[in-house]
Amino acid sequence: MTQTDKVITRFAPSPSGALHLGHAYSAKLNYDFAIENGGEFILRIEDIDHLRCKTEYENRIFVDLHWLGLKWPTPVRRQSDHFEDYAAALKILSDKGLLYPCFCTRKDIREEINESTRAPHMGSKMGPEGLIYPGICRHLTDKEKEEKMNEGIPHAMRIDLKKALSLVNEPLYWTDLRTGTQKAEPELMGDVVLARKDFPTSYHLSVVVDDDIQKITHIIRGEDLYYASHFQRLLQYLLNLKPVTYDHHPLLKTKDGNRLAKRDKSITINSIRESSKTPVDLGAMIKEYL
Repeated sequence: MTQTDKVITRFAPSPSGALHLGHAYSAKLNYDFAIENGGEFILRIEDIDHLRCKTEYENRIFVDLHWLGLKWPTPVRRQSDHFEDYAAALKILSDKGLLYPCFCTRKDIREEINESTRAPHMGSKMGPEGLIYPGICRHLTDKEKEEKMNEGIPHAMRIDLKKALSLVNEPLYWTDLRTGTQKAEPELMGDVVLARKDFPTSYHLSVVVDDDIQKITHIIRGEDLYYASHFQRLLQYLLNLKPVTYDHHPLLKTKDGNRLAKRDKSITINSIRESSKTPVDLGAMIKEYL
């Protein structure tokens, strides 16, 4: 980033449940970083999952964040309004021959992985988010793909990571404010899904496209997404998008080591607000979970 670049951060919740204390922590980190650096804080609604996202949760997000004292420019970008942007990115990758249809169900993948664990020579690999997709559909012939599509079998679109890496002609790096410069290792994630069976994009694709469109310079998010940055750096390269700087903060956890979840009603921002606490009280509450 040059000295003339304006710092722009974003908080991008999914309206699939009530925001909790962990969301408040992440949102405040983004907001405070932007303000302290004379920059701008942006709110984005990540609602591509139409089966789980609801308007009532989106409305609560606005109320909760306003109560925290956060301000952001409007209109707010909603991912569900911009599927054409993700389709354009998919076309770029498709034109490069980097996508293939995946007809696998979770059961198919589970059975293949179980088989590979019984026969280690088949090469099932473990990644930071579990076993890596074993490439069942990567080896389908064009005829087999066409037949399955003609039968109307639902399919996702995966990236062919090996082909993608063959187009990278320079080492890829990304920067985390806590851990420093990192060499990108997208192979940790395998052939990631870039468009799902039930909606025409995925988390990885949509956030990379959105961040570039909104000129985000710093992504401050939970450490559970640390390894996602390895793959997203590759997508930035393949789509000729500007890299960003990351900061992966610790997750808030209960005393038994479980991360805070939307299903825990006791620590939602709404319940905290209704308990007569103020935003000033949140600092002490957050320390209890760090």
